[in-house]
Amino acid sequence: MISSVRGTVLGVSGTSAVIEVGGVGLAVTVTPQHALSLRVGAETTVRTALIVREDDLALFGFVEADELEVFDLLRGVTGVGPKSAMGVLAALSPRQVASAVASEDEAAFRKVSGIGPKTAKLIIISLAGKIQVSSGAASSAPTVTASVSESVLVALVGLGWSERIAAQAVEDALGGAFVQESTTVAALLRLALSQLGPQQVGTR
Repeated sequence: MISSVRGTVLGVSGTSAVIEVGGVGLAVTVTPQHALSLRVGAETTVRTALIVREDDLALFGFVEADELEVFDLLRGVTGVGPKSAMGVLAALSPRQVASAVASEDEAAFRKVSGIGPKTAKLIIISLAGKIQVSSGAASSAPTVTASVSESVLVALVGLGWSERIAAQAVEDALGGAFVQESTTVAALLRLALSQLGPQQVGTR
């Protein structure tokens, strides 16, 4: 498994970059935005996913760990291959993907070439409760584990909120100013409840 590469950019064409590592030029597929940020002759580091098929080995590269995480989650959805997953990340940031999943916004995914209504719905169903995207402002804060977020989501549903509303509250809490204090179930639950407000208890 090749999880990252660091080397000199030999060339960039469209969404393909060639990065020299140890005298070997590796072709890496990136998003259009990522490709525009690369400069021939400059050194770069990209996080990568190696996709192995019977007749092909392909590397897909990302700037941030969040992008790689979302890419892997998208590939786990029926009907979404590596190219479609990259198409989603070309159109939406990881945080926008998380927001679209939490708000069940199928239209956000349907605007990506190759993704129709059925696949868009499958993406939302498959990624619900799984996607964890850190806030840029809190990049140095401790990571909130998936188990903590899942426990809070279950607790909110148990208190009477719908899963959709509860998931949005958890997402909002994670993106809040006090995310560094939300690395335990109790703390994150308190922040999520503050997002919901007492007047919404029992909302379906």
